[in-house]
Amino acid sequence: MNTLIDQPVSAHCQLGVVTIRLHSGRELSFRVEGNPRLEGRSDEHLNNIELSPYGLHWPDLNEDLSLAGIAEGHYGQR
Repeated sequence: MNTLIDQPVSAHCQLGVVTIRLHSGRELSFRVEGNPRLEGRSDEHLNNIELSPYGLHWPDLNEDLSLAGIAEGHYGQR
C-alpha cells in the first residue's frame, strides 16, 4: 500500500477496535488491546485521532501508528 496514494479519510474507535477508512474505500482495523498507550483508555481519548497521509496520531495519548505498519499487522504492541 502506498500511503501517499491511499490516504486515510476517517478513523474511529468503537468497542476497542480502531477502524480506518481509506480514500480507495478500503478499510483497515485493529484491536487496541496490547497497545500500551491505547489499551484501557476512554472512548473520548481513543476517538481523538488526527489523520496524516502516513498514519494516525492520538495527541492526548502520545501515540503514532503508520498506515504501512498497521497494514503489516504492527499496532504498537508490547
